Amino acid sequence: MQCDEIWSFVAVKQKNRVTSKRATDPTAGDCWTWTAIEAQSKLLISYLIGSRDAEYALILMDDLRDRLANRVKLTTDGHKAYLQAVEEAFGADIDYSMLIKLYGEPPSSPEAARRYSPSDCVGTRTEKITGNPDPKHVSTSYAERAKLTMRMAMRRFTRLTNAFSKKLDNHAHMVALYALWYNFVRIHKTLRMTPAMAAGIETRLWSMEDVVVLIDARSAKVSGETLVG
Repeated sequence: MQCDEIWSFVAVKQKNRVTSKRATDPTAGDCWTWTAIEAQSKLLISYLIGSRDAEYALILMDDLRDRLANRVKLTTDGHKAYLQAVEEAFGADIDYSMLIKLYGEPPSSPEAARRYSPSDCVGTRTEKITGNPDPKHVSTSYAERAKLTMRMAMRRFTRLTNAFSKKLDNHAHMVALYALWYNFVRIHKTLRMTPAMAAGIETRLWSMEDVVVLIDARSAKVSGETLVG
């Protein structure tokens, strides 16, 4: 298992929120999507949208634990919020390592100060946290590659564009639709099948028509519950 987080924003960037029309809106500003990827099947097992703090780290780990049948090897980046979250969710029943990236000194030019990407990565350091993780599988490469797929597949995740999400609910709906498409509809180029098929939880390739049927069924159920209520 590999976990990572991807940044986006809703309505306005966090640094501009105070002076914006959405200053009092708690849903506006930075928005992080936490992801948990299974490295062999590339299945997006769990995801969560919220802030990048310990509370959301624990929610993700609790959800991930409930979706797993066996003990797993887990790698996260060096975000400290994972430490307590993994311990509280899994205890000693996990083989957990952190992969910590080491960055060089940032360039001093004004252009470098305005860019999104961090300084050049000059190396990595691994730390065994719990259990007996296999050094050969201590990596976040698949999770990081999946983040690129998210940015390429969802326009609202693209940087330097006006296609950002204007409402948090719409952002969450789009990520939910993406997760379904990624796991069941999109054929992974390396696997030559969907992650769901590779993981053995589905035997056929879904189409977008299948997704629409699920959405319509859900909408009808919600409408019926509203009328009854």
